[in-house]
Amino acid sequence: MVRKYRYIFKPITLREQVASVVFLYLRRSTENQTMTTHDPYSEYSFLLEKTQRRIKQYAQKKFTEFDFGVTVDQWMVLKQLYVRSDLSQSELAEAIYKGMPTLTRIVDLLCAKGLTERIADPQDRRKYQVHLTSAGEAKVEEMKPKVGKIRKAAWQGLQPEDFEHFRSTLNKIYKNLET
Repeated sequence: MVRKYRYIFKPITLREQVASVVFLYLRRSTENQTMTTHDPYSEYSFLLEKTQRRIKQYAQKKFTEFDFGVTVDQWMVLKQLYVRSDLSQSELAEAIYKGMPTLTRIVDLLCAKGLTERIADPQDRRKYQVHLTSAGEAKVEEMKPKVGKIRKAAWQGLQPEDFEHFRSTLNKIYKNLET
């Protein structure tokens, strides 16, 4: 495998001074590259992460174009509440794989937009459940068809057997990492 290192100089302004920042990046030749010459697991993990980020960036771009007024992360909360009804913040954080501080900020923003509200938990007054308001329900119903189209863009050209193989592989990886 041929590895080429390339330096890029990018000027930035910092407190009225111009400094040169050197970025070193690795560019690999794609010619005659085989998986046996390096760690394939590292590459697969990187590819998975890179693809996940690309999907989220694409979705956020489309959310902005459609002027939904919510982010992808906010959509995930709205969708969970639409499907599963009232959830505690910890249940919601677990359902969308976000930390509590991040989820708290998301819920705060959705409450400010009138799409969700916090309701005292009837069994434990120290806890709150997050509830989807009627405006939140209307927002989800308005967005669902367009979000479905956004999601399908990534899956163009794939056959049903591709999906099943992909799902099976991802489930195996996920189960391998359960603690």
